Amino acid sequence: MWEEYGKYPHVVVEIMSESTAQTDKGIKKKIYQDTFRAPYYFWFDPYTLEFAGFHLGDGKYQPLQANAQGHLWSKQLGLYLGIHQELLRRFTPDGQLVLTPEETIVQAQETIVKAQAQERVERLAAKLRELNIDPDTI
Repeated sequence: MWEEYGKYPHVVVEIMSESTAQTDKGIKKKIYQDTFRAPYYFWFDPYTLEFAGFHLGDGKYQPLQANAQGHLWSKQLGLYLGIHQELLRRFTPDGQLVLTPEETIVQAQETIVKAQAQERVERLAAKLRELNIDPDTI
């Protein structure tokens, strides 16, 4: 908050552990509701995969209803939050997984490798055609 000039967060996501679960679900939830007035509060336990979310309505947190995929909508984020491969992840409004920066890099590298391989195939096919060999018959 000090970096935001005293402004409270609009979305709070607690990653719970066995030792913090009761505090996260109790006193912290109450602080986020009554003091911070954070519009959205989520908790996720990476060990049990318990996941819940709440929206501030009429001064009290109301449980969010999951969609068919078990994802919870956050208007503040403009995204769903949900569990994917035992991790808490973000999803677009149409349900697509939002890639992490690392996943984006890997995907870009794979795309480059595929494009390079396709270019090589096309060059080899052209060379075979120069030699009057139909590459589709090989």
